[in-house]
Amino acid sequence: MNGDVSATWRYHDGTKHSQQSVRSSTHLLDYDIMPLPYKIYPSLDPISLPHEFTPSEIPALDAIAASSDFPEADTTPSLLSLARLCFFSNGITKRIRRGNWQLDFRAAACTGALFHIEVYFVCQDIPGLEAGVYHYGSHDHALRRLRSGDYRGVLREATGNEPSIAEAPVVAICTSTFWRNAWKYQARAYRHTFWDSGTILANLLTEAAAMRIPARLVLGFADTTVNQLLDIDAEREAAVSMVALGGHADRLPDAPPQARLHLPTIPLSPREVDYPAIREMHAASSLGSGEGAAAWRSKRPSRSSPAVTGTLVPLQPMDTAALPDQSIDQVIRRRGSARQFARESIRFDQLSTMLVHAVHGIPCDCIDQGDWPLGDAYLIVNAVDGLESGTYVLHPDDRALELLRPGNYRERAGALALGQALGAEAAVNVYFMVDLEPVLAAFGNRGYRVAQLHPAVIAGRLYLAAYALGLGATGLTFFDDEVTAFFAPHGATKSVMFLIALGQPAKRVA
Repeated sequence: MNGDVSATWRYHDGTKHSQQSVRSSTHLLDYDIMPLPYKIYPSLDPISLPHEFTPSEIPALDAIAASSDFPEADTTPSLLSLARLCFFSNGITKRIRRGNWQLDFRAAACTGALFHIEVYFVCQDIPGLEAGVYHYGSHDHALRRLRSGDYRGVLREATGNEPSIAEAPVVAICTSTFWRNAWKYQARAYRHTFWDSGTILANLLTEAAAMRIPARLVLGFADTTVNQLLDIDAEREAAVSMVALGGHADRLPDAPPQARLHLPTIPLSPREVDYPAIREMHAASSLGSGEGAAAWRSKRPSRSSPAVTGTLVPLQPMDTAALPDQSIDQVIRRRGSARQFARESIRFDQLSTMLVHAVHGIPCDCIDQGDWPLGDAYLIVNAVDGLESGTYVLHPDDRALELLRPGNYRERAGALALGQALGAEAAVNVYFMVDLEPVLAAFGNRGYRVAQLHPAVIAGRLYLAAYALGLGATGLTFFDDEVTAFFAPHGATKSVMFLIALGQPAKRVA
């Protein structure tokens, strides 16, 4: 099914926001069936993880800019390392009570604060933890062992002997529980699967880089094999990405038998609403075998950088001596999503610093870092001291912005962001846009996963870079075709994958 890309176009076009679709929507939030934001295994004993961490000595912006791909490193993560990765990617960084409600703030941004991404680990024996398959419980910062034994060989076979998986002592797996997000966003929630796993992965990859742990994103795998290993129902929860962690692992043994576990979990809701488009798109983009995954991975989309036809404005990042020295741990603990911007300017050197540190390649099985970017970053600049207001496209290799159209587009930015004031209030709106045709030609329907996830990881880095500089950021949704039309003719063939707004928060970041 992966080769019939009509499935992608049917889903993509069918979940676009338009003026008409928003006006005609009758969807109301039913709080009687609002999903639980955690997956809880009541019959499994928790393996408590450390809560206290020594801050990294690497400044946050350096960790964001690092590739986290250290192929020569002989590194086996410890239990303390896994605890850091868990906490700073998907853990609860603070709890606030408002009346009868307790608000749990996670380390990474998530659409609607619905937290549908789960994190699992498959590992050999590592310091402090026996080999097994584990689930990370965000609610109590603990691991629970689903299977005992070394099952990494299953992942090697599922990926068609992907080298980073074969070498990794630990593999992290992200899944999405579709209903948790679809409760609010309906069928469009499948896009959010990759937006929200992308921001989590940005944190995880940055933390790994800060600890000098090799980390490589793996998107080519046999879906059914991985889902069966985790013992999840793929129509309700499914694996969407893996990260190989560490290097020079023990020899991979033959995996123990994979019996069905039938482990009980606390129900998310009294009932769930099914959105067939999610299941159909996920099935259509699934791979059936390790051999199929290896073949899929071997292809590359045709990609050429856009020609420069306008004025290039070189980026002017801050001097190294002026950069904040806070660790990535400190930044993640105070990261949030801005709920209001102050309509004040940011400096061009701040914008340049965020772009230089965040917009670069991702260690990945299917996109070489030298082939990055998969798409392009377009900007609406509302208020940046030292940069003319208008629309731009980023040329990362030239470390420059190309001015497409000067002018004041502040109110238009708000209108494109589904009429949300945040788009108009922000100093800058960054739209990650991808030409889907060559991506789907190379990768089939699974290319849609790649096209959504890669920009989300970059946007996650921008989140972190903004907060490292004392600024604010938030992800926004958008009117799909109106964004494409706005950036035409330059972006006329491209679809917007992610929108992030950057600026001075109305409430200052401590």
